[in-house]
Amino acid sequence: MKHTVAIVMFIAGMMIAETARAQDQIPLTLQYRLVEGIVQISKPGDESLLINLWGDVNAPGRFMVPTGTTLIELISFARGPASFRTGETTLDWSKLRVEVNVSRRNQELNINEVVNFRFQYTQQLPPGILDFTLQENDFITLEVKRRPAFVDYMRIIGPIATVAATMILFIDKL
Repeated sequence: MKHTVAIVMFIAGMMIAETARAQDQIPLTLQYRLVEGIVQISKPGDESLLINLWGDVNAPGRFMVPTGTTLIELISFARGPASFRTGETTLDWSKLRVEVNVSRRNQELNINEVVNFRFQYTQQLPPGILDFTLQENDFITLEVKRRPAFVDYMRIIGPIATVAATMILFIDKL
């Protein structure tokens, strides 16, 4: 019995050692979280930038990206714009508008500069967004907007009409 346990322990140890050796041979992914909210895209040792990306993206946070990363690539690293799907409705992406704002500090003039890009999914990308160069500590916000639908108006008008009708009935009973 003791020999069986010893053999099982030896085999388990060999399997664990082989698994660890195999994992050392697997290349690391280019995207992994350093701490909560910071995502490293660049390889360790490469020249990189720290960029903040917030707003309506699927994975907002602070990104460590290689120098030369474009704005579109950064949004892709954050898994793209957040979708607007609820249990009630699935919105048509062709009616949505995306606004991307890039804010950066100009040290020479001691001011913040903001560059805006606005586009709809049915339109071409705005000029300059594809070759926009990111700089260290850029602050990028992405907002997905949509036009109000009939349901949105009814959600506002319905309660107002209900209160007005209740008040009329209440005053009529006095």
